[in-house]
Amino acid sequence: MSGWNGMTYDGKDTVLRMVRQESDGVFALVERPEAWEARTACADWQVRDIVGHLVDTTESYFERFDAARGGVEVEPAYGVADMAQRAGERGRSFRDMPQPEMVERLRTDFDKMLGIFEALTPEDWVDLQVPHFYMGPLPAFFYPAFQLMDYAVHSWDIRQGTGRAHGLTGEAADLLVPFMFVLWQATTTPDPERPPSEIGIHVTSGPNAGGTRVHVDANGMLYEPGDVDGLSSVIEFDPGSFVLTTFGRSNSGTIRGDRSAAERYLNLFFRI
Repeated sequence: MSGWNGMTYDGKDTVLRMVRQESDGVFALVERPEAWEARTACADWQVRDIVGHLVDTTESYFERFDAARGGVEVEPAYGVADMAQRAGERGRSFRDMPQPEMVERLRTDFDKMLGIFEALTPEDWVDLQVPHFYMGPLPAFFYPAFQLMDYAVHSWDIRQGTGRAHGLTGEAADLLVPFMFVLWQATTTPDPERPPSEIGIHVTSGPNAGGTRVHVDANGMLYEPGDVDGLSSVIEFDPGSFVLTTFGRSNSGTIRGDRSAAERYLNLFFRI
């Protein structure tokens, strides 16, 4: 199942295929004139603000890849603690721009970004360190994954705002499963008095299904694939529920064993 591991070059074609597919879904949603000022699942964000956020994020990646190639200097990482507030402000900063202009700008940005991704060599995919605005230097493969997160999760946000029943695309959710542990790790709320604990996460289906043992203590969160049998508390997720729970869009999961331990774990994280 190496083609379903976006952290390796074998997964590149699958990730880029899904980024294209999910972006097509977003463009179909945001091009409708009546949708532009519609509400979304993100508090205080309208559809136009999601487009603004995507433009802002994608254009920041251009500068970051230039920095990775030695072209420009960039400031130290901003950090993720205030990411949600800043991203919201940046997304809403484009509200005065006309819908056709913003949609066309996003299309142009997306095509340019995809060209950068397509040109990444096997060495670049893993070894090129690109300084993320919020998180600092990350291997290049994270950036296609971030684009997949943006287009898949924010299309969910737009559809959620309509009030109609819907869900995440299975293939997109499957690809994002390994990255959700990284997201949890980056958004663990600091607590110097937190006692050590261990919990199991079991993803029940898809090419990245399996168990992961998670250790949490005062220093944060660590995880590794492993057998979760015998742990006092295990949370089971299908891929879509796992992605939406990690992003704070839903409270999902099936708890096996100690419910209080599972709920303590699920409340360790701040939302971005």
